[in-house]
Amino acid sequence: MPTNRIALVTGANQGMGRQVAKELVSDGVTVYLGSRDLARGEEAATEIGDGAVALQLDVTDAVSIAAAAERIRQEAGRLDLLVNNAAISTTRTDVQDMDELRALAQPSVASLDEVRAVWEVNVFGVLAVYQAMLPLLRRSSDARIVNVTSAQGSLTTMADPAFAFHSTYEPVYSASKSALNAVTLSMMIELEGTDIKVNLVSPGFANTALVKFQGTEPVEDACREVVRVARLGPDGPTGTFTLWDGVNLPW
Repeated sequence: MPTNRIALVTGANQGMGRQVAKELVSDGVTVYLGSRDLARGEEAATEIGDGAVALQLDVTDAVSIAAAAERIRQEAGRLDLLVNNAAISTTRTDVQDMDELRALAQPSVASLDEVRAVWEVNVFGVLAVYQAMLPLLRRSSDARIVNVTSAQGSLTTMADPAFAFHSTYEPVYSASKSALNAVTLSMMIELEGTDIKVNLVSPGFANTALVKFQGTEPVEDACREVVRVARLGPDGPTGTFTLWDGVNLPW
């Protein structure tokens, strides 16, 4: 892998985004750590070390996104890798149990304000960042977009009554990831005639704040597929939807 690549990882001040950024920096990549809270991003960048650059980026704020794109343009002139990692599962702070959260997210009782808030980050935020960063990606000779989704977004998988988590599909987080998958497919189709690669990745069930620290895998293991795909070179595939280790997932 070239050692002069320029990457942006959204939601990189904590959790999987931070781990992905750390591993890319270890490859020699210059990584902009997108962070809604700049102070937290700066703390993460300091801990990761040389090659990590804190960048204020709120994926729900058009002004923030535009400023981030302009800073990358001025400092780097291009973008080689965009990892759309920023995501939330809920805005609720009064519930810490995932089973209770899933019960409150059932379509018959889900708060529409909650649905809108989660989709604003997980779906519209990804599209907004894509639109702002695409001109910078077009300046790269080896550009790749990696959108981090969830196996819960696979309609084929979740529709199967035999699937262990079939009953957990809901319109807040799960459906937001299905919508993200659809948006990603549209990106793949739009960029088919270009050299920009687009990949969709489902990580492991990471033990992070996203799931109230009730995940089953440490971030180092959960992010393996994200890192693997992010490291793919110009001859690597595009248009894939995978989980570790390169296993194809149904849409």
